Amino acid sequence: MNEEVWLIEPSGPLRGDVEVRGSKNGVSKHMVAAMLGVGESTIHNAPDVGEVGITAQMLRALGIDVEITPREIRIAQGSQINPHVPAAFTGLNRIPILMLGPLLHLAGEAFVPLVGGDPIGRRPVDFHVEALRAMGAEVEVSDTGVYARAKRLRGTRIELPYPSVGATETILMSAVLAEGKTVLKGAAMEPEVVELALFLQRMGARIELSPDRRIVIEGVERLRGASTWLNGDRIEAFSYLAAGLITGGEVRVHGCPQDRLVTAITTLARMGAEMDITDDYVSASAPDGLRAAAVQTDTHPGFMTDWQTPLMVLFTQAQGMSVLHETVFENRLVYVPALQRMGCEIEVFDVCLGGPACRYHDTNAKHSAVVRGVSKLRGADVTLPDIRAGFSAVLAAAAAEGISTLRGVHHIERGYHRPFEQFASLGLKISRAEALQE
Repeated sequence: MNEEVWLIEPSGPLRGDVEVRGSKNGVSKHMVAAMLGVGESTIHNAPDVGEVGITAQMLRALGIDVEITPREIRIAQGSQINPHVPAAFTGLNRIPILMLGPLLHLAGEAFVPLVGGDPIGRRPVDFHVEALRAMGAEVEVSDTGVYARAKRLRGTRIELPYPSVGATETILMSAVLAEGKTVLKGAAMEPEVVELALFLQRMGARIELSPDRRIVIEGVERLRGASTWLNGDRIEAFSYLAAGLITGGEVRVHGCPQDRLVTAITTLARMGAEMDITDDYVSASAPDGLRAAAVQTDTHPGFMTDWQTPLMVLFTQAQGMSVLHETVFENRLVYVPALQRMGCEIEVFDVCLGGPACRYHDTNAKHSAVVRGVSKLRGADVTLPDIRAGFSAVLAAAAAEGISTLRGVHHIERGYHRPFEQFASLGLKISRAEALQE
C-alpha cells in the first residue's frame, strides 16, 4: 500500500499572503450544534480539512443531512435519527463525545465510541460524563464507548475542576434544550467556545457569558436552524506568521482578527519581531534577527497550547536559550524527537521551567523544554505523529539545509486548510511523492 509523502527543499525566505478560514476546532463543533436546530443551518467560511469530512460522515450515519460545498456546510435534521455513532469512528477524533447531549435531546438515548484525536495526553471523558449525570442522564462507560439515556435533561449547577474546552462545549449543547437553568462555573472561554455559544444563541438558545468563567444557560423548548460565518483559525494564523520568521521572510495573514492573536503577537514582539497589524492582515518580520524567550502555555487568554509547536521551531532560530513550559496537556512534546532529527537543539524535562508550578508538577510528564538557538537545521526523513507536529516539521524543513521527506502528511491535511498549496504559494519548493508503507 502506498502512502503520500512530501519532499521539501529549502528555498530561502517564505514571503506572501495567506488567507485563513474558520478553525478546525470550531467548524466540527458547529456541525454538531447544527443537529439541534429545526430547519437548515449554514456554516460559512468553512475550511477544507479532513476533520470536516470525518464529522460529516458521523452525522450522516446518525440520519442528519449534510451538504458540503467549497466554502460552506449545510446541515439539517433528517426524518429519522439513529442515536448510535458507529464503532467504525472509534478513535478518529474527539467529536463523538460532544454528540451525547444533542442525541439525548433528539432520541432520548445515545452511544458514542471512545474518543481519539492526537496523542498529546489524556483527554478524559470524566468531565463530560459527570456533567451529563448531573443533568439527570444515566451514563455507562465501557471499553468500547459511552452509552447514555435520559427522557429530558434538567438544568443544574456544574463546576468544572479545570476549564476544559470540550466539557464546556458538551455542557453548552446539553443545557440549551434542558429543562430549567444551568449555571456552569470554571468554564473554558476560548474564542471557539464563545463562537459556539453565539451560534447557539442565533438558533434561539438563551445564554449569558458572565465574568470569572461563568456561563448561565436557560433551557428552551426548541432551537431553529441558523447561519453563521466562522472567524479565522488562530492556530493556522500563528503558524504562518512563524513560517515567515523562521525562514527570514515575512508572511501576511488575512482572515484572522487581531483579538484572537493578542498573546501570540506580544510574544513575537518580545522576541524582536516587527509586527504590522491592520484591519485586513497581520504580518511579522525580523530584519535584525530574533532573541530567546520564556513562554508558558495556558488556557485562554494565555499562550495557546497549539501555538507552542511552531514556537518551538522559532526558538531554534532565535539567539540564546529559550524555555517552554506546557501546562495544558502532559504529553504535548511527543513531536520533539522528529525536530531533534532535523538538528533542533531541544532538551525536555519533567519539571516546571519558565513559570510557576503547574498541575504536572511532581509527575513524570515531560512538559518543559529548553531550546538552544541558533540551531543549524538539516534535512531529514521524518514521520509525523500528529497535526501540529506535522506543521512544525514543515517549518523546520523550510529552514534546513538539504531535502526533507515528511511521512504521515495526512495529519497536516486533517487540520490545516490546503497547506500544500499555501506553502507553495509562499515560495517553498514542495512536491508530493508516493512511498511504500511498511
